[in-house]
Amino acid sequence: MRGLIKGDNVFVPTAVLRVAVRNDIDVAALLVTERGRVRGDADIVFDGAPVHPSGAVRLSDGGDGGEDGTVWVDADLTGVEQEISRVLVVASTEGGALRDVRDLSVRVLGPDGTTVVGYEVTEAGGETAMVLAELYRRAGGWKFRAVGQGYLDGLVGLAADHGVDVAEEAAEAPPEDSPAEAEAAEAETRTPEAPQVPVPAQAPVPTPLPAPAKLQVPSRTPDPVPYAYPPVAQGPSGWTFGAVFEPRTLSGPGNAVLDVEDLPPGPVMVELTLKTDGYTGVWTLGPENKEMDLLVNSTEQDFRGRLLHVVPETGRLRMKLRADGPWQARVLPLAAAQLLTEETMESWGPNVLLHTGGPTDVAFHYRGSSNFIVDSYDLAGHDDPTTLPDSLRPYINQIGRRRESLSLPEGPVLVHLLRAAGPWRARLKQPSAATAWLRRARR
Repeated sequence: MRGLIKGDNVFVPTAVLRVAVRNDIDVAALLVTERGRVRGDADIVFDGAPVHPSGAVRLSDGGDGGEDGTVWVDADLTGVEQEISRVLVVASTEGGALRDVRDLSVRVLGPDGTTVVGYEVTEAGGETAMVLAELYRRAGGWKFRAVGQGYLDGLVGLAADHGVDVAEEAAEAPPEDSPAEAEAAEAETRTPEAPQVPVPAQAPVPTPLPAPAKLQVPSRTPDPVPYAYPPVAQGPSGWTFGAVFEPRTLSGPGNAVLDVEDLPPGPVMVELTLKTDGYTGVWTLGPENKEMDLLVNSTEQDFRGRLLHVVPETGRLRMKLRADGPWQARVLPLAAAQLLTEETMESWGPNVLLHTGGPTDVAFHYRGSSNFIVDSYDLAGHDDPTTLPDSLRPYINQIGRRRESLSLPEGPVLVHLLRAAGPWRARLKQPSAATAWLRRARR
């Protein structure tokens, strides 16, 4: 074996070579043109896309699950496309610097399994990403170079140097409203709340209440409500979190206490529709009828939405409703949550949505004039169906018409629109290979 130092190069066979990188580090390969840039996301080979479309470059753990800390880049130099002049072998860390990686090295094995050339990386410092080595065309054949070029700004800097386009936000943004849509959105939000400031998701700013009115016990027989909540698809078949039960329906003409007994303890949704030109407020009530969490604080016309609430161990749900008009409420299991997909979902008001796929982003287009607050709950591994885990960070907390995105881990995840007194759109964004590769650098 010929050992190289940084900057050295040597010819290698134009054959199927195996490049071994160790020790316990994230590895990728970039196929670049003569200009030193990838042609697109497909030229990034990493653990999320381990095979190049040409089949010439593959990433593997060598068949042993990577237990010895080695990652293999298999390169069939006879099959590399003519447009590609170099295959870069890239390493990065999720935490710490490359100088902390022990025995970081690269070696190339020929078709017979013998080592052709090797490179012990001894020059690493505070960088978190590095082009370790490259296979490149020269004089009708291929050479191997020990590169050792590190990046203090990590994969982001390395990607920028090699033409990786990660500016997907503009391309992924929903189209702007047409004049008719904008006019309709303004009409829907023509009764704005007083100016507000962003507030923590668990501590919204209350609006002064109207003069107290005598609370009324809701009837068990639903009265007609002028606005019917749009029909929504049920959750994915077979998915449940918490108990599944028949919806409970209440209705009334105005201010009321919502009181539902014999519910299974745990998170539920309360779907509320209201015909009003005035104020709508909803609070949870504690054991002594004390107002607890403020769930709705709106002056929007004809309020509707789905609220997230956790039923206590007593199985009794109690809420205080301020309603200047007839209303209807339905208590629903979480299994009835709307499923997020890559198709655009259009709705109004607070809601509870479900994500069941892999890590991704959800894009929102909010067209209201008041607070827009969205948080989420990772249910993976959460085994207690009577509680919710702590909400994830970061979350969205903005005011007025916005386009925002929220990163989601692998599902199941509940996406909770806590404040959204206005129309909105939502859809999952399919992350590009570049985005998926770089996401680890942003953790």
